[in-house]
Amino acid sequence: MFAYFVRRLLAAIPVMLVVALAVFLLLRLAPGDPAAIIAGDTASAAQIESIRVALGLDQPLHTQFYLWISRLLQGDFGTSLISQTSVMGMITQRLEPTISLALAAIVFTVLIAVPLGVIAAWRQGSFIDNLVMSVSVVGFSVPVFVIGYLLIQVFAIELRWLPVQGYRHLADGFGEFASRLVLPALTLSSVYIALIARMTRASMLEVLKEDYIRTARAKGLGERLVLFRHALRNAGVPILTVIGTGFALMVSGVVVTESVFNIPGLGRLIVDAVLARDYPVIQALILLTAGLYVIINLLIDLSYALTDPRIRY
Repeated sequence: MFAYFVRRLLAAIPVMLVVALAVFLLLRLAPGDPAAIIAGDTASAAQIESIRVALGLDQPLHTQFYLWISRLLQGDFGTSLISQTSVMGMITQRLEPTISLALAAIVFTVLIAVPLGVIAAWRQGSFIDNLVMSVSVVGFSVPVFVIGYLLIQVFAIELRWLPVQGYRHLADGFGEFASRLVLPALTLSSVYIALIARMTRASMLEVLKEDYIRTARAKGLGERLVLFRHALRNAGVPILTVIGTGFALMVSGVVVTESVFNIPGLGRLIVDAVLARDYPVIQALILLTAGLYVIINLLIDLSYALTDPRIRY
């Protein structure tokens, strides 16, 4: 198991290097001069050139890349071109809301979608199965912001059970922290509940036709034990793939949800950085997202090996 983990970890290193190079070249070769944006419309050519020299933008691309990657390996993501503050500090301030929202959403997704998919497969063709599939279609079809505003209208404005918008840090108290995460987490998880429920149903339908399931039932095992211990475990590889990928997509795709619920997370930070052409912030956020994908894929591979030992070899 350790050797398998090491092999997968080493395979991730070239991926991150390619991503770093692509991000660096994409932003550097894009039209527009960040020095001119920082200097403003009334700046002279000499002022713009002095800013370019201070930022190192006058040097060849390979020199810029070497200096950038050297600082990156030391944990230095640079300084924001707009706010002149540490990029790492800006990300750290926005990281907790985004990670908290994504974790809460994936918990809601797994707790709701997996049982729904199992029950739908168990009762294939029944009213429950048709209902789950219909709800899944709605989850795919309705935009996330529409679901968010509907939840706000029902649970925050009419019933007054939960706050409308905003975010509270965990240090401010778990009650306030949790109450402000419920609606945005349900909103963000709506699409993934539909996706994972359908994937769980499809995987379970294949497994429930296997001989060992009939054998387990013939031995007199309870239906719950057959479904969740024998069938679900053997159907787990594609389900784990979708869950892991869904979590990565949640972290990188929270822009709409954070905007609807006024959450100061990474989604809003990257939108502001792109509009301002703030290169260091954009690069750091893209690399952070890519690193998150690599880590999640590594965890998914490890979960495969734990679920099916044959994958280790």
